[in-house]
Amino acid sequence: MKALITGISGFVGSHMAEFLLQKGVEVYGTIRHRSRMNHIQHLLDDIHLVECELRDPFSVETLIEDAKPDLIFHLAAQSFVPTSWNSPIDTIHNNVAGEVNIFEAIRRLGIDCKIQLACSSEEYGHVNPDEVPIKETNPIRPLSPYAISKVAQEYLGYQYFKSYGLKTVMTRTFNHTGPRRGENFVTSNFAKQIADIEKGKKDPVIHVGNLQAKRDFTDVRDVVRAYWLALEKGVVGETYNIASGTCYTIEEVLHKLLSYSKVQITVEEDPARLRPSDVEILLGDYSKFHQQTGWKPEIPFEQTMEDLLQYWRSQP
Repeated sequence: MKALITGISGFVGSHMAEFLLQKGVEVYGTIRHRSRMNHIQHLLDDIHLVECELRDPFSVETLIEDAKPDLIFHLAAQSFVPTSWNSPIDTIHNNVAGEVNIFEAIRRLGIDCKIQLACSSEEYGHVNPDEVPIKETNPIRPLSPYAISKVAQEYLGYQYFKSYGLKTVMTRTFNHTGPRRGENFVTSNFAKQIADIEKGKKDPVIHVGNLQAKRDFTDVRDVVRAYWLALEKGVVGETYNIASGTCYTIEEVLHKLLSYSKVQITVEEDPARLRPSDVEILLGDYSKFHQQTGWKPEIPFEQTMEDLLQYWRSQP
């Protein structure tokens, strides 16, 4: 069996590659000329890397024709919400055009494969207090250009399933974290700041944004297992929430990470870290996915946070 991971050098992509290799799957992955390879350095002898600009239809068609994958995990995206405020059209173009090119290549070449689309809980956007935990049937009220791009990706997945019979499965993943998470993302940012303070690289002050937002965090290693099950046992054309079903304020996350350090650290708000509009609460209901596949999160939140901090402590 052959699997293609778009964005293999990224946070989730690298964990997805490890998971698939353990399953005995032949792994292909897309990179760009500026991709950082540190997350997959230890896998280079075991995977096939293809340099591919997903926004270029010819490049994508060549990739699909050469790889002929049985499974596609479409993870490549501009996935940082604040960046989407600064570059809305780049985010939308990047995330939508890349997916359309993959679909068109599969359609034109007649490749028979299943495609998992990594969509996002950010699509839900504004959630009323009486709407949590959030089910897949909840209204979509996106609050960022990134969220808009993910809504478009999901609806395109459904449209190509209905119009052309493409075997798409959409996953709305809530916040996920763990070792290798990019330092722009809140849990990783806190962990890196703590590790840098412990190493004497910065003053004992952590800078924070909105600490009252509530988020549902799942370990990335549980998430990639969910993505596998989405294609193994999920129903094509369906959308599934991937979540832990548990909620923490960002302040609780910070204090959990601080509890693993012996250093005295001060917390200061940084106005630059506040967003034009922020989603107040994201708490997911993953019962639909559990009923279909049997999946449930297995790694405790405390272990995820400890492993994340250890990851940053291990970095030079």
